[in-house]
Amino acid sequence: MSKLPFVLLFTAMTAFFWGIYGIVLHKGTSLMELKEKTFQGEIGVSLRAFVGVGLAYFLIAVLVPVALLNRKRETGFWSVSGTVMSLFAGAVGALGALGVTLALAFKAQAIFVMPIVFGGAPVVNTLLTSYLNKSFKQIKPMFLVGMAMVAIGMIGVFLNKPQPKAVDGEVALNWLAVGLSIALAVLCWGSYGPFLHIGQSKMGGSRLRPFCCVGIAYFLIAVIIPVVLLESMAMHQTSGYRIPGMIWSILAGTCGAMGALGIILAFTYGGKPIFIMPLVFGFAPVINTIASIVEKGKFDSLNAMFAGSLLLGILGAVTVLLNAPKSAPHGKPAPAPEPAGVPSVPSHVPEPPESPLSSS
Repeated sequence: MSKLPFVLLFTAMTAFFWGIYGIVLHKGTSLMELKEKTFQGEIGVSLRAFVGVGLAYFLIAVLVPVALLNRKRETGFWSVSGTVMSLFAGAVGALGALGVTLALAFKAQAIFVMPIVFGGAPVVNTLLTSYLNKSFKQIKPMFLVGMAMVAIGMIGVFLNKPQPKAVDGEVALNWLAVGLSIALAVLCWGSYGPFLHIGQSKMGGSRLRPFCCVGIAYFLIAVIIPVVLLESMAMHQTSGYRIPGMIWSILAGTCGAMGALGIILAFTYGGKPIFIMPLVFGFAPVINTIASIVEKGKFDSLNAMFAGSLLLGILGAVTVLLNAPKSAPHGKPAPAPEPAGVPSVPSHVPEPPESPLSSS
Protein backbone atom coordinates (compact mmCIF):
# COMPACT_ATOMS: atom_id res chain seq x y z
CA MET A 1 0.00 0.00 0.00
CA SER A 2 2.91 2.38 -0.75
CA LYS A 3 0.54 4.45 -2.91
CA LEU A 4 -2.05 4.92 -0.14
CA PRO A 5 -0.75 8.40 0.84
CA PHE A 6 -1.32 9.58 -2.74
CA VAL A 7 -4.81 8.04 -2.75
CA LEU A 8 -5.68 9.88 0.47
CA LEU A 9 -4.09 13.12 -0.76
CA PHE A 10 -6.14 13.25 -3.95
CA THR A 11 -9.27 12.12 -2.09
CA ALA A 12 -8.77 15.03 0.30
CA MET A 13 -8.27 17.30 -2.72
CA THR A 14 -11.68 16.28 -4.08
CA ALA A 15 -13.38 16.64 -0.70
CA PHE A 16 -11.95 20.16 -0.30
CA PHE A 17 -12.92 21.46 -3.73
CA TRP A 18 -16.36 19.84 -3.68
CA GLY A 19 -16.83 21.08 -0.12
CA ILE A 20 -16.46 24.74 -1.13
CA TYR A 21 -18.23 24.25 -4.48
CA GLY A 22 -21.71 25.06 -3.14
CA ILE A 23 -20.57 28.21 -1.34
CA VAL A 24 -18.83 29.61 -4.41
CA LEU A 25 -21.73 28.69 -6.69
CA HIS A 26 -24.24 30.35 -4.33
CA LYS A 27 -22.12 33.50 -4.45
CA GLY A 28 -22.15 33.43 -8.24
CA THR A 29 -25.92 32.92 -8.34
CA SER A 30 -26.55 35.82 -5.94
CA LEU A 31 -24.48 38.17 -8.12
CA MET A 32 -26.45 37.44 -11.30
CA GLU A 33 -29.05 39.95 -12.43
CA LEU A 34 -32.53 39.14 -11.10
CA LYS A 35 -34.87 41.43 -13.04
CA GLU A 36 -38.09 39.99 -11.57
CA LYS A 37 -38.41 38.24 -8.22
CA THR A 38 -40.50 35.45 -9.64
CA PHE A 39 -40.14 31.67 -9.80
CA GLN A 40 -39.01 31.94 -13.42
CA GLY A 41 -36.47 34.60 -12.51
CA GLU A 42 -34.95 32.43 -9.74
CA ILE A 43 -34.62 29.51 -12.14
CA GLY A 44 -33.05 31.84 -14.71
CA VAL A 45 -30.25 33.09 -12.44
CA SER A 46 -29.54 29.51 -11.30
CA LEU A 47 -29.20 28.32 -14.90
CA ARG A 48 -26.94 31.27 -15.76
CA ALA A 49 -24.64 30.36 -12.87
CA PHE A 50 -24.71 26.76 -14.09
CA VAL A 51 -23.47 28.01 -17.49
CA GLY A 52 -20.42 29.46 -15.74
CA VAL A 53 -19.76 26.04 -14.21
CA GLY A 54 -19.89 24.42 -17.64
CA LEU A 55 -17.52 26.99 -19.13
CA ALA A 56 -14.97 26.27 -16.41
CA TYR A 57 -15.21 22.54 -17.08
CA PHE A 58 -14.69 23.16 -20.80
CA LEU A 59 -11.53 25.17 -20.10
CA ILE A 60 -10.00 22.92 -17.44
CA ALA A 61 -11.26 19.50 -18.44
CA VAL A 62 -11.27 19.82 -22.26
CA LEU A 63 -8.87 22.47 -23.60
CA VAL A 64 -6.06 21.80 -21.11
CA PRO A 65 -6.11 17.97 -21.45
CA VAL A 66 -6.26 18.20 -25.27
CA ALA A 67 -3.23 20.52 -25.28
CA LEU A 68 -1.28 18.22 -22.96
CA LEU A 69 -2.19 15.11 -24.97
CA ASN A 70 -0.87 16.77 -28.14
CA ARG A 71 2.43 17.74 -26.51
CA LYS A 72 3.42 14.55 -24.71
CA ARG A 73 2.59 10.89 -24.65
CA GLU A 74 0.48 9.71 -21.75
CA THR A 75 -0.23 6.24 -20.45
CA GLY A 76 -3.34 4.74 -21.96
CA PHE A 77 -5.23 5.08 -25.21
CA TRP A 78 -8.57 6.12 -26.66
CA SER A 79 -11.20 3.39 -26.88
CA VAL A 80 -14.86 3.47 -27.85
CA SER A 81 -16.08 1.76 -24.69
CA GLY A 82 -13.88 3.91 -22.43
CA THR A 83 -14.96 7.11 -24.17
CA VAL A 84 -18.65 6.23 -23.94
CA MET A 85 -18.39 5.27 -20.26
CA SER A 86 -16.40 8.40 -19.37
CA LEU A 87 -18.89 10.61 -21.23
CA PHE A 88 -21.69 8.89 -19.33
CA ALA A 89 -19.86 9.48 -16.03
CA GLY A 90 -19.50 13.16 -16.88
CA ALA A 91 -23.17 13.34 -17.81
CA VAL A 92 -24.36 11.89 -14.51
CA GLY A 93 -21.98 14.22 -12.66
CA ALA A 94 -23.41 17.23 -14.46
CA LEU A 95 -26.99 16.08 -13.92
CA GLY A 96 -26.26 15.62 -10.22
CA ALA A 97 -24.99 19.18 -9.99
CA LEU A 98 -28.10 20.31 -11.88
CA GLY A 99 -30.27 18.43 -9.37
CA VAL A 100 -28.75 20.35 -6.46
CA THR A 101 -29.04 23.62 -8.37
CA LEU A 102 -32.73 23.03 -9.10
CA ALA A 103 -33.51 21.93 -5.53
CA LEU A 104 -32.06 25.18 -4.20
CA ALA A 105 -33.77 27.16 -6.97
CA PHE A 106 -37.08 25.66 -5.83
CA LYS A 107 -36.42 27.41 -2.48
CA ALA A 108 -35.38 24.26 -0.61
CA GLN A 109 -32.91 24.94 2.20
CA ALA A 110 -29.43 23.43 2.02
CA ILE A 111 -29.89 22.42 5.67
CA PHE A 112 -31.89 19.38 4.54
CA VAL A 113 -30.97 19.15 0.83
CA MET A 114 -27.27 18.50 1.33
CA PRO A 115 -27.60 15.91 4.15
CA ILE A 116 -29.94 13.85 1.96
CA VAL A 117 -27.69 14.15 -1.10
CA PHE A 118 -24.39 13.46 0.66
CA GLY A 119 -25.99 10.78 2.82
CA GLY A 120 -27.74 8.95 -0.02
CA ALA A 121 -25.01 9.18 -2.67
CA PRO A 122 -22.52 6.91 -0.81
CA VAL A 123 -25.23 4.27 -0.41
CA VAL A 124 -25.94 4.32 -4.15
CA ASN A 125 -22.18 4.24 -4.80
CA THR A 126 -21.65 1.20 -2.57
CA LEU A 127 -24.58 -0.76 -3.97
CA LEU A 128 -23.67 0.01 -7.58
CA THR A 129 -19.96 -0.75 -7.07
CA SER A 130 -20.74 -4.02 -5.30
CA TYR A 131 -23.12 -4.99 -8.11
CA LEU A 132 -20.58 -4.19 -10.84
CA ASN A 133 -17.77 -6.03 -9.03
CA LYS A 134 -20.00 -8.89 -7.82
CA SER A 135 -18.64 -8.30 -4.33
CA PHE A 136 -21.78 -8.16 -2.17
CA LYS A 137 -20.48 -11.11 -0.14
CA GLN A 138 -17.28 -9.20 0.71
CA ILE A 139 -19.06 -6.31 2.43
CA LYS A 140 -18.15 -6.45 6.11
CA PRO A 141 -20.52 -5.38 8.90
CA MET A 142 -17.97 -2.80 10.07
CA PHE A 143 -17.96 -1.24 6.58
CA LEU A 144 -21.72 -0.69 6.85
CA VAL A 145 -21.26 0.64 10.39
CA GLY A 146 -18.67 3.10 9.06
CA MET A 147 -21.04 4.30 6.34
CA ALA A 148 -23.79 4.79 8.92
CA MET A 149 -21.38 6.76 11.13
CA VAL A 150 -20.45 9.01 8.19
CA ALA A 151 -24.11 9.63 7.31
CA ILE A 152 -25.22 10.28 10.91
CA GLY A 153 -22.22 12.48 11.65
CA MET A 154 -22.72 14.46 8.46
CA ILE A 155 -26.39 15.05 9.19
CA GLY A 156 -25.48 16.12 12.72
CA VAL A 157 -22.97 18.63 11.37
CA PHE A 158 -25.60 20.23 9.14
CA LEU A 159 -28.32 20.23 11.79
CA ASN A 160 -26.06 21.96 14.30
CA LYS A 161 -24.45 24.56 12.04
CA PRO A 162 -25.46 28.25 12.32
CA GLN A 163 -29.05 28.66 11.15
CA PRO A 164 -30.14 31.47 8.81
CA LYS A 165 -32.82 33.82 10.05
CA ALA A 166 -36.34 33.00 8.95
CA VAL A 167 -37.83 35.30 6.31
CA ASP A 168 -41.49 36.26 6.52
CA GLY A 169 -43.72 35.56 3.57
CA GLU A 170 -41.66 32.74 2.08
CA VAL A 171 -43.31 30.88 -0.79
CA ALA A 172 -44.49 27.34 -0.02
CA LEU A 173 -42.19 24.63 -1.29
CA ASN A 174 -43.04 22.55 -4.31
CA TRP A 175 -42.21 19.29 -2.56
CA LEU A 176 -42.60 17.17 -5.68
CA ALA A 177 -40.11 19.29 -7.63
CA VAL A 178 -37.71 19.41 -4.67
CA GLY A 179 -37.96 15.66 -4.11
CA LEU A 180 -37.32 14.83 -7.76
CA SER A 181 -34.35 17.23 -7.85
CA ILE A 182 -32.80 15.68 -4.75
CA ALA A 183 -33.40 12.16 -6.08
CA LEU A 184 -31.66 13.14 -9.33
CA ALA A 185 -28.62 14.41 -7.41
CA VAL A 186 -28.44 11.31 -5.16
CA LEU A 187 -28.68 8.81 -8.02
CA CYS A 188 -26.30 10.68 -10.33
CA TRP A 189 -23.59 11.60 -7.82
CA GLY A 190 -23.76 8.10 -6.35
CA SER A 191 -23.16 6.61 -9.81
CA TYR A 192 -20.46 9.05 -10.89
CA GLY A 193 -17.41 7.37 -9.31
CA PRO A 194 -18.05 3.75 -10.41
CA PHE A 195 -18.73 4.68 -14.05
CA LEU A 196 -15.73 7.01 -14.21
CA HIS A 197 -13.51 4.25 -12.80
CA ILE A 198 -14.75 1.85 -15.50
CA GLY A 199 -14.14 4.44 -18.22
CA GLN A 200 -10.60 5.06 -17.02
CA SER A 201 -9.79 1.33 -16.85
CA LYS A 202 -11.07 0.86 -20.42
CA MET A 203 -8.62 3.56 -21.55
CA GLY A 204 -5.62 1.74 -20.13
CA GLY A 205 -5.45 3.82 -16.95
CA SER A 206 -5.29 7.16 -18.78
CA ARG A 207 -5.85 10.26 -16.67
CA LEU A 208 -6.35 13.02 -19.24
CA ARG A 209 -8.63 11.14 -21.64
CA PRO A 210 -11.50 10.36 -19.21
CA PHE A 211 -11.09 13.83 -17.70
CA CYS A 212 -11.56 15.29 -21.18
CA CYS A 213 -14.73 13.24 -21.66
CA VAL A 214 -16.11 14.54 -18.37
CA GLY A 215 -15.46 18.10 -19.53
CA ILE A 216 -17.22 17.51 -22.85
CA ALA A 217 -20.29 16.09 -21.09
CA TYR A 218 -20.38 19.06 -18.69
CA PHE A 219 -20.13 21.49 -21.60
CA LEU A 220 -23.12 19.90 -23.33
CA ILE A 221 -25.30 19.67 -20.22
CA ALA A 222 -24.19 22.79 -18.33
CA VAL A 223 -23.72 25.19 -21.25
CA ILE A 224 -25.55 24.18 -24.42
CA ILE A 225 -28.78 22.96 -22.81
CA PRO A 226 -29.15 25.86 -20.28
CA VAL A 227 -28.48 28.45 -23.01
CA VAL A 228 -31.17 26.88 -25.20
CA LEU A 229 -33.60 26.78 -22.28
CA LEU A 230 -32.91 30.37 -21.31
CA GLU A 231 -33.69 31.54 -24.83
CA SER A 232 -36.60 29.23 -25.61
CA MET A 233 -38.39 29.93 -22.32
CA ALA A 234 -37.79 33.68 -22.56
CA MET A 235 -36.01 33.74 -19.19
CA HIS A 236 -33.80 36.56 -20.48
CA GLN A 237 -36.70 38.87 -19.59
CA THR A 238 -36.55 37.94 -15.89
CA SER A 239 -32.80 37.44 -15.40
CA GLY A 240 -29.46 38.39 -16.91
CA TYR A 241 -25.70 37.87 -16.73
CA ARG A 242 -23.34 39.98 -14.65
CA ILE A 243 -19.55 39.89 -14.77
CA PRO A 244 -19.09 39.32 -11.00
CA GLY A 245 -21.67 36.53 -11.09
CA MET A 246 -19.95 34.83 -14.03
CA ILE A 247 -16.54 35.09 -12.36
CA TRP A 248 -17.77 33.40 -9.20
CA SER A 249 -19.70 30.80 -11.20
CA ILE A 250 -16.60 29.98 -13.24
CA LEU A 251 -14.65 29.67 -9.97
CA ALA A 252 -17.32 27.23 -8.76
CA GLY A 253 -16.88 25.20 -11.94
CA THR A 254 -13.13 25.27 -11.37
CA CYS A 255 -13.69 23.76 -7.92
CA GLY A 256 -15.89 21.06 -9.44
CA ALA A 257 -13.38 20.25 -12.18
CA MET A 258 -10.45 20.07 -9.75
CA GLY A 259 -12.52 17.72 -7.60
CA ALA A 260 -13.17 15.49 -10.60
CA LEU A 261 -9.45 15.48 -11.39
CA GLY A 262 -8.72 14.48 -7.79
CA ILE A 263 -10.96 11.42 -8.14
CA ILE A 264 -9.24 10.37 -11.38
CA LEU A 265 -5.81 10.72 -9.75
CA ALA A 266 -6.96 8.75 -6.70
CA PHE A 267 -8.10 5.96 -9.05
CA THR A 268 -4.77 6.15 -10.90
CA TYR A 269 -2.88 5.37 -7.68
CA GLY A 270 -5.04 2.36 -6.91
CA GLY A 271 -8.04 3.85 -5.11
CA LYS A 272 -11.43 2.15 -5.57
CA PRO A 273 -14.83 3.86 -5.81
CA ILE A 274 -16.28 1.76 -2.99
CA PHE A 275 -14.18 3.61 -0.39
CA ILE A 276 -13.04 6.75 -2.26
CA MET A 277 -16.55 8.11 -2.78
CA PRO A 278 -17.77 7.55 0.83
CA LEU A 279 -14.68 9.41 2.05
CA VAL A 280 -15.39 12.28 -0.35
CA PHE A 281 -19.09 12.46 0.53
CA GLY A 282 -18.20 12.18 4.22
CA PHE A 283 -15.72 15.04 4.38
CA ALA A 284 -17.06 17.39 1.67
CA PRO A 285 -20.11 18.51 3.69
CA VAL A 286 -17.94 19.01 6.77
CA ILE A 287 -15.61 21.25 4.79
CA ASN A 288 -18.66 23.04 3.40
CA THR A 289 -19.96 23.73 6.88
CA ILE A 290 -16.61 24.92 8.23
CA ALA A 291 -16.12 27.17 5.20
CA SER A 292 -19.62 28.61 5.70
CA ILE A 293 -18.83 29.41 9.33
CA VAL A 294 -15.53 31.05 8.38
CA GLU A 295 -17.25 33.06 5.65
CA LYS A 296 -19.97 34.32 7.96
CA GLY A 297 -17.69 34.66 11.01
CA LYS A 298 -20.12 32.77 13.28
CA PHE A 299 -17.56 30.93 15.42
CA ASP A 300 -19.64 31.60 18.55
CA SER A 301 -22.38 29.35 17.11
CA LEU A 302 -20.25 26.21 17.46
CA ASN A 303 -21.50 23.74 20.05
CA ALA A 304 -20.75 20.31 21.48
CA MET A 305 -23.19 18.58 19.11
CA PHE A 306 -21.40 20.08 16.12
CA ALA A 307 -17.97 18.95 17.38
CA GLY A 308 -19.30 15.50 18.25
CA SER A 309 -20.94 15.06 14.86
CA LEU A 310 -17.76 16.17 13.12
CA LEU A 311 -15.71 13.61 15.08
CA LEU A 312 -18.26 10.88 14.34
CA GLY A 313 -18.06 11.58 10.62
CA ILE A 314 -14.25 11.43 10.66
CA LEU A 315 -14.21 8.15 12.60
CA GLY A 316 -16.80 6.73 10.23
CA ALA A 317 -14.70 7.69 7.22
CA VAL A 318 -11.67 5.94 8.74
CA THR A 319 -13.80 2.86 9.41
CA VAL A 320 -14.96 2.84 5.78
CA LEU A 321 -11.37 3.04 4.59
CA LEU A 322 -10.11 0.21 6.81
CA ASN A 323 -13.00 -2.15 6.01
CA ALA A 324 -13.55 -1.45 2.30
CA PRO A 325 -14.29 -4.61 0.23
CA LYS A 326 -11.34 -5.71 -1.85
CA SER A 327 -12.25 -6.53 -5.43
CA ALA A 328 -10.39 -9.15 -7.40
CA PRO A 329 -7.26 -7.91 -9.21
CA HIS A 330 -7.94 -6.62 -12.69
CA GLY A 331 -4.58 -7.57 -14.15
CA LYS A 332 -2.68 -5.43 -16.62
CA PRO A 333 -4.57 -2.87 -18.71
CA ALA A 334 -5.44 -3.96 -22.22
CA PRO A 335 -2.81 -2.95 -24.80
CA ALA A 336 -3.55 -0.16 -27.21
CA PRO A 337 -5.09 -1.31 -30.52
CA GLU A 338 -2.51 -1.71 -33.26
CA PRO A 339 -2.74 0.34 -36.47
CA ALA A 340 -4.38 -1.33 -39.45
CA GLY A 341 -2.04 -3.19 -41.73
CA VAL A 342 0.57 -3.90 -39.05
CA PRO A 343 0.90 -7.63 -38.44
CA SER A 344 0.51 -8.65 -34.83
CA VAL A 345 3.46 -10.24 -33.07
CA PRO A 346 2.66 -13.42 -31.17
CA SER A 347 3.20 -13.17 -27.44
CA HIS A 348 5.20 -16.43 -27.45
CA VAL A 349 7.48 -17.60 -30.24
CA PRO A 350 8.48 -21.27 -29.94
CA GLU A 351 12.19 -21.93 -29.90
CA PRO A 352 13.64 -23.84 -32.88
CA PRO A 353 14.47 -27.49 -32.29
CA GLU A 354 17.97 -28.08 -31.05
CA SER A 355 20.40 -29.13 -33.79
CA PRO A 356 22.14 -32.46 -33.30
CA LEU A 357 25.44 -30.73 -34.12
CA SER A 358 25.10 -28.51 -31.08
CA SER A 359 24.89 -31.34 -28.60
CA SER A 360 27.93 -32.03 -26.54
